[in-house]
Amino acid sequence: MAINCGLKNALNTVGSYRVLKLIVGIHIEVTAMKYYSRRLVKPEHLNPANTLFGGQLLSWIDEEAAIFAACQMKSTSHVTKLISEINFMTPAHQGDVIEFGLELVSLGHSSITVSCQVRNKMTQAPVVSIDKMVFVHVNAQGLPVPHGIRANAA
Repeated sequence: MAINCGLKNALNTVGSYRVLKLIVGIHIEVTAMKYYSRRLVKPEHLNPANTLFGGQLLSWIDEEAAIFAACQMKSTSHVTKLISEINFMTPAHQGDVIEFGLELVSLGHSSITVSCQVRNKMTQAPVVSIDKMVFVHVNAQGLPVPHGIRANAA
């Protein structure tokens, strides 16, 4: 649900939900993380410990988040600028289906920030959590340019 108010606020993540914390200390559920796509873990995706190789997962996350950012900005001219701390929570194994949840966190003049949660589709166990991925809209020379998205006015 959308909430508009004139009070200062902060968004926090609790589980797979975004929570609005008002200065007065009231917590209100804002949105649930939406899961957009799934991947099957195959033998070629495994590391020597027979779990999903972290590099493979990060490649998938970057691709999924870039597609999400492109859809938000209605443009494919953007680059990954930053990926914050990556929290590997539980391993994925051969035959697991994992799904990628992405959510818009904030908008800058030329950037968009998203968060990502990856979970096991069957068990709902969290696999990876990334609070902040920043994508920057760029021109043909690779320089930042405004993306043209405007946040909803309160």
